[in-house]
Amino acid sequence: MKPTIVVACIVAATAGLATAQTPPRSAAAAPQAAAPQGNAETGKKLFVSDGCYQCHGYEAQGSSATGPRLGPRPIAFAAFSRYVRQPTGQMPPYTAKVVSDADLANIYAYIASRPEPAKDIPLLK
Repeated sequence: MKPTIVVACIVAATAGLATAQTPPRSAAAAPQAAAPQGNAETGKKLFVSDGCYQCHGYEAQGSSATGPRLGPRPIAFAAFSRYVRQPTGQMPPYTAKVVSDADLANIYAYIASRPEPAKDIPLLK
């Protein structure tokens, strides 16, 4: 096999993995007011201790090679919770025994609190 074909196959396979584990975005249009109150600071600690950062990055920015972007505007909490509990992609399920509903609300608050990247860089304004 030619090197360019091998590289193309690897890129295509990697793109397929990232797409397969991306939570559905159709729920993003739903109002996020229904999300339970969470503590973003506690959520940040949980995001790290539960290993979310390993695939989604410390700022929930995501990566095409490991996991989708989660913040700063996450999908509606109901869809987020459903996906975390029963993911359809490569992500392992985080049942209520592993991450409580209160902890999930805190993680969601942290993800929602992430700033828009371009707005925080003066040179990009």
